[in-house]
Amino acid sequence: MAKSATGTLYRGHDGMWSWVAHRITGVLVFFFLLVHVADTALVRISPEAYNDALELYKTPLVNLMEVGLVGAVLYHALNGVRIILIDFWAKGPKYQKSMLRSIIVVWLIVMIPGAYFMLLRTFQTLFGASS
Repeated sequence: MAKSATGTLYRGHDGMWSWVAHRITGVLVFFFLLVHVADTALVRISPEAYNDALELYKTPLVNLMEVGLVGAVLYHALNGVRIILIDFWAKGPKYQKSMLRSIIVVWLIVMIPGAYFMLLRTFQTLFGASS
């Protein structure tokens, strides 16, 4: 790791953590796509296995994973726009921290109600509430 006069260059500031989160969410989305292609291919190989996979996707654990996937895709997309602005807008680097804060706010505004509605079926199933 490179050293500066006051220590290491990487100190966990906003830019580094957004970079880490962008890479992690990109890998998660990539693996989802691999699984999605594989499970869709099951319909040609074994319709019964495909139906079993669909039943698995109705479980509460997979529902939580779906919420995580939506969160990852949304963050990755919003941060991707931020990266484009930093790279191609002359004032992008100057406003990168405020843009990061803005995408976090937008992410929360979308994810809180989104997660609620995505998890509603699971909560009704687990706690016996009627729809």
